[in-house]
Amino acid sequence: MRINNHLNFQLSTYTLHTRRGFTLIELLVVIAIISILIAVGSISYTRTLQLSRDSRRKTDLEQLRQALETYRSETASYPATGGLSGLSPDYITTIPTDPKEGTAGYTYTYTRTSATTYTLCAELENAASDPTYCVANP
Repeated sequence: MRINNHLNFQLSTYTLHTRRGFTLIELLVVIAIISILIAVGSISYTRTLQLSRDSRRKTDLEQLRQALETYRSETASYPATGGLSGLSPDYITTIPTDPKEGTAGYTYTYTRTSATTYTLCAELENAASDPTYCVANP
């Protein structure tokens, strides 16, 4: 009986000393899984940022539309093309700017087509068919 216990002790200490870390294959599998998760996460994050900026653009255009309607109700016409600066501070606190202003193509454009009509447009980043989003007078 004493020999059997001594043999079990020697075998258990032998197995403890031979397996001290992870194999190369195990490490490579874990690294591959983490890399895939990071890639999927970064793509989702980028798309979420684009959708967020597009939502802000639509909200900004709606605020500008409301300021333009208030301006027209008091003056009987819309401001001249490029005249959005005349809306601040009486009709809107500050003129909103595109979240990516300074990047080519990302600005708000206002065009007065007549004294009673206008278009207000922005370029969307994540649009399926038409990247230009426009608001006109009601």
